[in-house]
Amino acid sequence: MTAPILECRNLVKTYGSRTALQGINLQLGRGRIVGLLGPNGSGKTTLIKLACGLLSPTHGEILVDGKKPGPATKAQVSYLPERMAVEQWMKASQLVGFYQDFYRDFDGAKAREMLAALKIDPGDTIKSMSKGTREKVQLVLVMSRRADLYLLDEPIGGVDPATRDYILRTIIGNYSENSTVLISTHLIAEVENLLDDVVMINQGGIVLQSTADEIRENRGKSVDELFREVFRC
Repeated sequence: MTAPILECRNLVKTYGSRTALQGINLQLGRGRIVGLLGPNGSGKTTLIKLACGLLSPTHGEILVDGKKPGPATKAQVSYLPERMAVEQWMKASQLVGFYQDFYRDFDGAKAREMLAALKIDPGDTIKSMSKGTREKVQLVLVMSRRADLYLLDEPIGGVDPATRDYILRTIIGNYSENSTVLISTHLIAEVENLLDDVVMINQGGIVLQSTADEIRENRGKSVDELFREVFRC
């Protein structure tokens, strides 16, 4: 049996007296698009940062391809943060060159092709771009890697509907069938047609884990309808 690409074992993360994640047990298989769904403040970003190695567990462990997050797993994981994480003065072309130098699995030709398709001038600086264009550039950089695990934190949270459509098409069209994509979002209706699996999280704990098909067939609801039911105020 193939080992999971991401595994959490009794994973706990606290910040002082506040518990962000409490006893998470989770396995994600390969070749899946997984929705990490929950309201704001539910622990989604903390879980993703732990998988990236940007945070360390308080208790328990998190494993990427059977390894603790570190230099080896960074070569397997492509991470899209919730907020832009590149220098504002850099040009799009400079960012492509930087990623190509830094990541062995980065496909520079693919990145340039995607920028051209989006009509983004590679000579433009990040600072001069609109928010939507910046989001597109960052997604181009992330999805131009040939990674085993893509971690996308709110990739469609603050952009217009047309940009959302492009982002979702890019996600579908640019990952390998053996790779896994974990999408963190609370905009369920926008992404549910992409999803193979669903993990719902609230107040640091998993409240539901299922395939999207099982939700529709066994519960007679869309993923969005179930989400609204589970998290109704």
